[in-house]
Amino acid sequence: MRTKLCFFIFLISNIVLSQGPANLIASNNFSINNSRTSSNSIGANGFEFELLDAGVNSKYSEIGSGFFRNKLIMVSSKKLGGLAKIDPNTNEAYKDLFCLDISKNGALSLPLLFSRILNTNDSEDQLTFSPNQKTVYYTRSSKENSMEYKLYKAVLEEDSHGNWINEELLSINKTDVSIENPFMSPKGDKLYFSSNMPESFGGYDLYVSNINTDGSLSTPENLGRTINTPLDEKYPSLSMDSKYLYFSSKGHDNIGGFDLFTSKVLSNGYRAPRNMGNTINTRYDEIAYFLAAKNKGYVSSNRPNGKGGFDIYTATNDEIIQTIKGKVLDLETKIKLPNTLVILKDDEGNEIARQLTKEQATYNFNVIPFESYSITTQKDGFKDADFKFTTTRSYNTSYDKDLELLTTEPVIAKVEDELRIVLENIYFDFNKSNVKEESFISLNKIIKVLKEHPEMKLVINAHTDNKGRDSYNLGLSKKRAASTVAYLTNNGISKNRLQSKGYGETKPKVDCKNKCTKEDLKTNRRVEFVIL
Repeated sequence: MRTKLCFFIFLISNIVLSQGPANLIASNNFSINNSRTSSNSIGANGFEFELLDAGVNSKYSEIGSGFFRNKLIMVSSKKLGGLAKIDPNTNEAYKDLFCLDISKNGALSLPLLFSRILNTNDSEDQLTFSPNQKTVYYTRSSKENSMEYKLYKAVLEEDSHGNWINEELLSINKTDVSIENPFMSPKGDKLYFSSNMPESFGGYDLYVSNINTDGSLSTPENLGRTINTPLDEKYPSLSMDSKYLYFSSKGHDNIGGFDLFTSKVLSNGYRAPRNMGNTINTRYDEIAYFLAAKNKGYVSSNRPNGKGGFDIYTATNDEIIQTIKGKVLDLETKIKLPNTLVILKDDEGNEIARQLTKEQATYNFNVIPFESYSITTQKDGFKDADFKFTTTRSYNTSYDKDLELLTTEPVIAKVEDELRIVLENIYFDFNKSNVKEESFISLNKIIKVLKEHPEMKLVINAHTDNKGRDSYNLGLSKKRAASTVAYLTNNGISKNRLQSKGYGETKPKVDCKNKCTKEDLKTNRRVEFVIL
């Protein structure tokens, strides 16, 4: 099976590496910049990476280039027997594409040549595949200049074991312009790449093109000054859900050389990039970060103590666990507010999670370091609220934020031919007549209206659902109506202004009989304030 997937294979016994020097791949122009920010000042930045040698590195450069059929594709200048042709610009063999099996622990197998069609006598570089893996976009050095790469497309012949056909030099290529590091979005609708096009802000900028239905590309769009700097940006990739852009840059808040950065993809642009921290970045170059799973992928680096120019490392990010928690309270009384709908949203208003507060009126959400969020609340009798916050810590932690809500004003309106003070539901303990604390706030609204209208008199009507015996429900409703009157009189309202009646289940608002839903039962359990 491996022979079929890697297509054109040299037996390992026939692969002979030359004894030449382990030079860097010059076309990528990588270097160490000693004037950058120190790793101590940047810190982990919300990431906890563990890097391990991927088990495939040699004295030559190995750089990852994405995945094909659960195999890692690698770019390298390894010499193969007597067939190697030396690039005068790098003094190494021209680069070829290799494929490597991935073990369960992420280690890589010995490399085999990927394709006799895509590998040529020129230098091949990064490539990327469509989601169905039947189309490939790849880069190859021009015959006139091995430092300049052009973008091609090919398709996989039906029912073949690796016969790439219809090779096409794409129309976005320009004279004296290098297009490098293509990466197709997980949906297959966009192609990201780096290029030194004349309109670039620096040497190499990141661009994106829409992929048309025929596989052609729209006019490239520069990702803008939020992402691109006067220095080089290369190696774009995306998270599996396309919410985050990853790339390498010599600019921004940088430890040295090329550092890895991440930026959240917004509907109208990109969030300011965040350095991925000193658990993955060094004063040397870190490039070609590709995720194989949510928190595990591969990265290439020329850091010291490696085996060659660039080496491939498995990169596992131990996820930082952060939460935001608190209580939902009435702003004035600080009374806890159960039955509040609490919704966590991202900074573009997209819902992430929701909870309904219980008896203790608490909420708890998982959040990500250095992200902006909003929490919205909805509760009968209270104004909808929106609370914004940003996670500012880089370690496992919990943020405490109580949400304090403003009540709505009571409304006097005609309902079912009666003039009423229209109010949210009054809550009682289960099977009891005690008014729950959260409803004190609602009854205080009644007190306010009665004090503003000293001539006003009320009858308080209490109703139950139809669960249980008729006689029990009738008695319970009378007790609840009386309990409501008692609260009002205990807070300064004259008893001769108030009457109470209990109707049990005899006057349902929703006449659902024995087919009541939970919402129907909730609607029928109510207290009404009728103005006499």
